[in-house]
Amino acid sequence: MRIGILGSGLMGGKLGTIFARAGHDVIFSYSRSRRKLNRLAREAGSRASAGTPREAAEEADVLLLAVHWSRVNDVLKQAGDLSGKVLITCSMPMNASDTALTIAHGSSGAEALAKRTKRVKVVSAFGTIPSEVLFDVYAKRRKKVRPSLVYCGDNKRAKTVAARLIRDVGFDPVDVGPLRMARYAEPFTMLMAQVAYEGKGGPAVAYRIEQFKERKG
Repeated sequence: MRIGILGSGLMGGKLGTIFARAGHDVIFSYSRSRRKLNRLAREAGSRASAGTPREAAEEADVLLLAVHWSRVNDVLKQAGDLSGKVLITCSMPMNASDTALTIAHGSSGAEALAKRTKRVKVVSAFGTIPSEVLFDVYAKRRKKVRPSLVYCGDNKRAKTVAARLIRDVGFDPVDVGPLRMARYAEPFTMLMAQVAYEGKGGPAVAYRIEQFKERKG
């Protein structure tokens, strides 16, 4: 799979690196420093390269949007026409100080993104875990019991693509339904951030959803 990374910070850089190591062709883009993009590509291995958002979009089957909410319009403008693309977003609709959601309750950042990019297949995924846990999860991906990762979207094919990438990273994908379910996933991210950054165990934290059979009688 060819994957364009729109936003090569902590989340985009780590996920892009893991995608490349899992056998996908990855293009890192959208950083203040081209040197950083080149370094990420070099460290990710032979299947990774660096480019502009437009180059990442043109050559990709799927795109990962991983920028601060304030940068979404800019990176999409630089990427150009994304018609028909699968766009996986982990960008949270946070305010400038990263203290609160700017979109919540009646909608979500993922839904706002879908309205902005009408011919794009948007899936919300990877936003509910901190970047600090990604390499640990990938290192233990062959374990029978994996941590969970929720995702949602309105396009069946796009969700199949997202589920595959979630498995490649080392998580157990949990389909929670249509894109409007991001209204609940995005606030859950705030809870996970509280556990990761304010808890005593450190930021490398994940979660697991287990289904139990109901006992009769």
